[in-house]
Amino acid sequence: MATTASVYRNGNYSRNSLGTNNNKVERPPSVNSNPKNSLKSKSLRKSAPAALGAAKDDTGVPGRVRVAVRLRPRNAEERVADADFPDCVELQPEVKRLKLRKNNWDSDTYEFDELLTEFASQKRVYEVVAKPVVESVLDGYNGTVMAYGQTGTGKTYTLGQLGEEDTAARGIMVRAMEDILADVSLETNSVSMSYLQLYMETIQDLLNPTNDNISIVEDPKSGDVSLPGATLVEIRNQQSFVDLLRLGEAHRFAANTKLNAESSRSHAILMVHVKRSVRGRDSVLSSENGDNSPMVKSLKPPIVRKGKLVIVDLAGSERIDKSGSEGHTLEEAKSINLSLSALGKCINALAENSAHVPVRDSKLTRLLRDSFGGTARTSLVITIGPSPRHRGETASTIMFGQRAMKVENMLKLKEEFDYKSLSRRLDQQLDKFIAEHERQQKAFEDEIKRVTMEAQNQISESERNYADALEKDKTNYQKEYMESIKKLEDKWMMNQQKHAGGENIPGLKEESSNAISNGKGSRVANMEELAEMKKKLQKETLLRKAAEGEVNILKSQLAGLKKSEALAKSDVSKLQKMLEDEACQKEKLEGEIATLQSQLLQISFEADETARRIDKGGSEEVLGGLDSLMLQVRQPQINDSGNGEKAPIAKLFEQVGLQKILSLLEAEDADVRIHAVKVVANLAAEETNQEKIVEAGGLKSLLLLLRSSEDETIYRVAAGAIANLAMNETNQELIMAQGGIHLLSMTAGNAKDPQTFRMIAGAIANLCGNDKLQMKLRSEGGIKALLGMVRCRHPDVLAQVARGIANFAKCESRASTQGNKTGRSLLIEDGVLPWIVQNANNEASPIRRHIELALCHLAQHEVNAKDMISGGALRELVRVSRDCSREDTRTLAHRTLTSSPTFQAEMRRLRIDH
Repeated sequence: MATTASVYRNGNYSRNSLGTNNNKVERPPSVNSNPKNSLKSKSLRKSAPAALGAAKDDTGVPGRVRVAVRLRPRNAEERVADADFPDCVELQPEVKRLKLRKNNWDSDTYEFDELLTEFASQKRVYEVVAKPVVESVLDGYNGTVMAYGQTGTGKTYTLGQLGEEDTAARGIMVRAMEDILADVSLETNSVSMSYLQLYMETIQDLLNPTNDNISIVEDPKSGDVSLPGATLVEIRNQQSFVDLLRLGEAHRFAANTKLNAESSRSHAILMVHVKRSVRGRDSVLSSENGDNSPMVKSLKPPIVRKGKLVIVDLAGSERIDKSGSEGHTLEEAKSINLSLSALGKCINALAENSAHVPVRDSKLTRLLRDSFGGTARTSLVITIGPSPRHRGETASTIMFGQRAMKVENMLKLKEEFDYKSLSRRLDQQLDKFIAEHERQQKAFEDEIKRVTMEAQNQISESERNYADALEKDKTNYQKEYMESIKKLEDKWMMNQQKHAGGENIPGLKEESSNAISNGKGSRVANMEELAEMKKKLQKETLLRKAAEGEVNILKSQLAGLKKSEALAKSDVSKLQKMLEDEACQKEKLEGEIATLQSQLLQISFEADETARRIDKGGSEEVLGGLDSLMLQVRQPQINDSGNGEKAPIAKLFEQVGLQKILSLLEAEDADVRIHAVKVVANLAAEETNQEKIVEAGGLKSLLLLLRSSEDETIYRVAAGAIANLAMNETNQELIMAQGGIHLLSMTAGNAKDPQTFRMIAGAIANLCGNDKLQMKLRSEGGIKALLGMVRCRHPDVLAQVARGIANFAKCESRASTQGNKTGRSLLIEDGVLPWIVQNANNEASPIRRHIELALCHLAQHEVNAKDMISGGALRELVRVSRDCSREDTRTLAHRTLTSSPTFQAEMRRLRIDH
């Protein structure tokens, strides 16, 4: 990676007249011709479709590729070697013109969108080149920033400088992420990244070096390019992003050449995915439709914008005679120049509006398919040096930029409906409605109980008061009546005594007459008293009637209370009916939610199925794969969608019935069997489904297919399913117990398709990693089957064979170290060593890596040393200890050679320095 010199020079330019040059290149008209007219976020929003996502919109915003030129200052070597020569280029930033000197009196003039002198700061470079692209990505568009130029001109410094010692030196990658994190709320949105390198036409993961052969997947409908096998890391803060960049740079290939002490030997590609929810769109849509009901608003899915920022640090173009590349570095230079040549051909074709653009000539052009002539906003910075010695490379770089300025892209907004967010929101609203309904129902029931208790208490109190008053009045009437009767009886007795006494006593007639007159007077008095008593009785009768009237009034009040109670019961029944209606409405809502969830699961399932099959077998197999059986799978799913249950794919297939799918493996129709085994293989790819498949007899059915079928497709897919199941140790023992190795070996003998060999070799390679199964695997022909499949010569097959041998050798080495095994390696006894030596320096890195590990593990056991020496493995082991690209393998080989007396003696005899 080239770095800017700490001391800048004062360049002296000899200005020539523009009239002497007839090679002026006019900039093509575009909305982006003036950098001040960069499409900001507001203009992007105005130009974008207002209602639907970009997936349903074929229109877009035109945008030409913008090109900026950055001039590197002279380095220390150039200040000495070219001290007597002027610079080969002269920048005129004020008019955006560049002069390329032919000689002392003539020059060519070119115009670019922006010119950045050797004094331009990193901040200035970012604001001119990358900031408009970052703003477009934040608004939901795809964007690309790319650096192109001769090796050693500062591409990596411009893009990938971390600026840990000097913050002003931060490159475009770091500054772009700072702006993205400042504008995005990580609570509701997400930012994630992948970091890759294209090395020798192989895409490798810089964040996971073991993932060194990532495939490119293209959407057949939209043409979008994706890398499903790449590591995708979610970014939470700026420091974690810088740490990931540092990790990726540590894994990137670099070499020392004459032009650059640390020259990048691969194209680095940073992909940043920004997912943002669009606010305020639901209300606009509902108001336009004239429906503002809360239910309609809640059922509208939110809009999600997905922007992708791609930053590409291309490896430098170089001439072999100037860079001094040789050996493996020469091969790297050839690969770099071929991919850059393919990119140049594509840009030439686009600039000339050619009918055919050769995007498939290189993986680099396939990755940049959306950046040139696609839907992304693209900004290119070309880096050049001032040295006249490299005028040819500088001219080539300038012409590349001129052609790139003629490429037109059609920017499209990347929007889609977020059905998952809608489902979560509906679940929350449903839970809220249920809780509110339960709360209101409980409050209503409590109010009914309270009213009922109050009514019952009032009735009881009224009845008690009435009974007490009646009893009291009755007692008073009886008491007064008895007193009146007693008084009358006493008076009557007194009158009788007086009357009887007057008749029996002799006396004078005067006394008799007086007594008679007195008796008459007494009788008159008694009559008066009797009349008075009658009045009192009448009065008592009236009082009694009044009391009875009060009693009737109390009875009528009691009847009224009972009637009120009946009305209250009627209200209760009405409320219960209302609750039943609300329950029915709730069931309808649950049905609608379940339907949406079912549709969402179906869409997710189809997407996962398509991605997985594209990754494993290509788009043609996916398009024709599971049509008939998927109809059977989807129909029960739709019928059962009313239960609202959110199920993963495994549960979805349980609804269809795993036994039903497995039963189709024995169908008479060959197409049905092929579809069924593809479904089982897809299920077996997920660890959560493997136990269910084995318990349901799926493993036995797959092995039976290998034994009975003669169809190559069934061989391939069934072996792939067994390979997936063989990743689990328990399943490995079951496969061995049911004769799986013998069947796989027999199938390998009958197969012809390289992909079938790859699946069988992968299954056996997984079994080779089990320490307990070594002897049985060898006795049933597993090692010989692996060795027999090398006749195919397909790189993927050879990689799986090498992996199996490495796993077997590792288990043997571990068993020998633990004292559980003695004697020569079973691999050596079965004749595997010659093939290992022959392919130890294979050009394909996956094959070479596994074979180097196998060599190291075999060499760790001293009893294998003599066979390895006689077989020529010692020299390969020495080469691994010196030249292996992986430090851990290199260290293991060195330690093994140092610790083995036999190897040490042979190296002394052969005079091999180590």
